[in-house]
Amino acid sequence: MEISPNPGTTPQPATRPETQGQSGEAVLSSDFETFLKMLTTQMENQDPLNPMDSAEFATQLATFSSVEQQVMTNDLLTDLNNQIGALGMAQLSGWIGMEAQAEMPLAYDGSPVPLTLRTSSLADSAQLLIRDSNGTLVQRLDVPARGGTFTWAGRDAGGATLPDGDYSATVESISQGDVIERHPAQVHATIVEARQDAGQTRLVMSGGQTVLADEIIALRDPAG
Repeated sequence: MEISPNPGTTPQPATRPETQGQSGEAVLSSDFETFLKMLTTQMENQDPLNPMDSAEFATQLATFSSVEQQVMTNDLLTDLNNQIGALGMAQLSGWIGMEAQAEMPLAYDGSPVPLTLRTSSLADSAQLLIRDSNGTLVQRLDVPARGGTFTWAGRDAGGATLPDGDYSATVESISQGDVIERHPAQVHATIVEARQDAGQTRLVMSGGQTVLADEIIALRDPAG
């Protein structure tokens, strides 16, 4: 903060120092009190023949107060956002153990994986393409043109079980021999954890996949 040592000189607005370990509210409050003390001292010692401009003083005081109130408001909004996030996590706790449907990788462990397939209404046939974690195509299966539920067994054309790991599934809609649309298959998996990650709520599945909460398409009780 800078105030001219010469009587009658208009004080300059205080600036907020960069102080680690203090909140913006505490720093501004301290600066505001110091500003008032120094301003009062200057007014008591001002030149009677050249008094301070009261209008300019009032403007500076109002500006400083406005900045202080804005910082306090921002702090309140941050606290409110944290409270809303905590409330959201409490509500999501009821999702633990539920079976979620979303576009996510297939975590194959030797057990069949339930899928939901989305196809074009114009398709006369459809195929399911399975790729491994390296993006290599490992299987191509004919599936119903109308889509719907489908269980991927995880076995190759000879009936051998494919290696455990992460796979991706894509549905190709075909009309008169041409691919007209492609859609990721929707995987069904059990939710085992909900956590906050960079301000977003992520759900962890039994196979280790993570999905944003707002990407969940459907929920159901696996026992139902």
